[in-house]
Amino acid sequence: MISLKQKEYDVVIMGAGFAGISQARHLLLNVPNIRIALVDPRPENRTEKDLKIGESTVEISAMFLTKELGLHEYLIENHAPKYGLNFHWPKNPSQTENTDDYYHVWGGHRSPAIDSFHINRAKFEQDVLKMVRDMGATFYNGRVVDIELTPKNELHTVNVKLGGEVIELQAKHLIDTTGRRFIIGKKTDNLVFDSDQLCGINTGSSWVRVKNIDPRIFDKGYNPLNGSGSRYYSTNHWLGHGHWIWMLPIDTNDRELSIGVVHHKNTIPANEINTIDKFKEFLKANHTVVYNIIESGDCIDFNYLPRLAHTSKKMLSEDNWYVIGDAAQMFDPFYSPGLVLSVFAIESATEVIRSKLAGESDAEQKQFMYNKFLLTNSRAFNNLYKKHEKILGNASVMSWRLYMEIMFYFGLMLPTYVGKWFLDFNFISNFVKTSEFLFFKKNSLFNDFYQQLEDLVDSQVNIGLMDFSRTDQLILGYEPRKFFDDFLQNTKFEPLRCNVYVGIKSTFFFVAILYIKLQITAFGIWKLLDPRRLFFIIQLLAMSMYIAIGEQIYKFQMRKFPKNSYIANMREDFKTYQYQSKLQPWLQK
Repeated sequence: MISLKQKEYDVVIMGAGFAGISQARHLLLNVPNIRIALVDPRPENRTEKDLKIGESTVEISAMFLTKELGLHEYLIENHAPKYGLNFHWPKNPSQTENTDDYYHVWGGHRSPAIDSFHINRAKFEQDVLKMVRDMGATFYNGRVVDIELTPKNELHTVNVKLGGEVIELQAKHLIDTTGRRFIIGKKTDNLVFDSDQLCGINTGSSWVRVKNIDPRIFDKGYNPLNGSGSRYYSTNHWLGHGHWIWMLPIDTNDRELSIGVVHHKNTIPANEINTIDKFKEFLKANHTVVYNIIESGDCIDFNYLPRLAHTSKKMLSEDNWYVIGDAAQMFDPFYSPGLVLSVFAIESATEVIRSKLAGESDAEQKQFMYNKFLLTNSRAFNNLYKKHEKILGNASVMSWRLYMEIMFYFGLMLPTYVGKWFLDFNFISNFVKTSEFLFFKKNSLFNDFYQQLEDLVDSQVNIGLMDFSRTDQLILGYEPRKFFDDFLQNTKFEPLRCNVYVGIKSTFFFVAILYIKLQITAFGIWKLLDPRRLFFIIQLLAMSMYIAIGEQIYKFQMRKFPKNSYIANMREDFKTYQYQSKLQPWLQK
């Protein structure tokens, strides 16, 4: 074996999958002259073996791909559109032949004014890797066999096997996006797999890809009285006791779908669903319509993952190593959180690396604070799946849970991303405190809400079906996907321009209204006099008022800043505009 000369870079990224190539492109677009190496055992030209599960983007991940990575036209031209989220519960578990046998929450239309997509991951990774190479990154088609991590700003070493040779790559910044190889995680004892430390999540997953399916089995394509979006090009969720199933399009030409189940192993043991025959028999017995869709096409492959959930103790290290994507965390693909969590980590890592390479005085503080945000955000997402197995299959109770969780996504997480508030130190400190109230304390809002929902499942009370896509269920025409700031209309995409405070203020207010409605609907109006219930209602309204004060301070501080600097400069320049009623000559005399 021959050892070749060492090669030095600013950043070495281990893994050229979705997270790795996205991180590379984001760095190249934001840090001039940066030297990047990517390492992956798969070649640039991917084969059938490299085809992935598929990916459903939501607003945050879609905006990252379209705006931060500049891939809007590429996605429109090469990947399937997405028309929201649909959820389906059997009316009678013994009768699931077609969609008429289900209760539904239809997404109705594409997310408000934000394009989102279903990604063919193999194609995306192949195409964007080529873009990244054309931008100047070096790609090593080899396997990482060992790494040597060093403290602080010393050079890390990555040993890469290329054929029969090993080369050494060195860099101050080392990023692990190798997924479940967990190269840095294993080297540093950075991983957490214990379900007790993951809100009790103990899940596995089976999935297939199937081509040439007959979509009419699911939907005839003619629904003139219900919704303006395609049902086929939505991300469809089929829910039942202790499990849920995804169905999403991968390729528009071959009618290709990714269909898979996430099962809680205390309800459905792994050995009852871990082969393609068992998987199909499970679908045939519990969701016949999904089974029929698979049988109408050509099954391409089958995969089983016995353990889904894990997280990391650290995401951005003071020693300049970073774990991103599946290498850092995964809880459950419900709500498509994988890319969302990756997006926050990618942009945080880019800003830390840019700041360190530029020698800025607050670079280490950024590293500390951004890691703090990422860990808090990760814990918050982890909590979204607490007690899922007990609630998923109950259409009434689960629809209320969906409603509230989507409220916080649109009211808090989306404006946090749009305004780059997750890179602001003061906001991070407040975000950590707010998360304690919402998620982490023993008597937190979410814990209380989930416990009430679990009690309702046990008592088998029907509290109605809450539809997050409609505006006629609370007050003032509210729906959970409402934007409270005009960031889209006025292109407020520069840091801190999007008013995150109005979203949080309004969300706390409407959550209080939802909480009141739950008490009256489920337990009766007298339940509102329960001191514990009154405490949460008063606390939610007090938080809303407190944040309203913060919003006024924010508005005062930003009063001299334009909503969009580009538009402001154009308007200033336009003051000297004068119309000239003439044309330039174009014919030769």
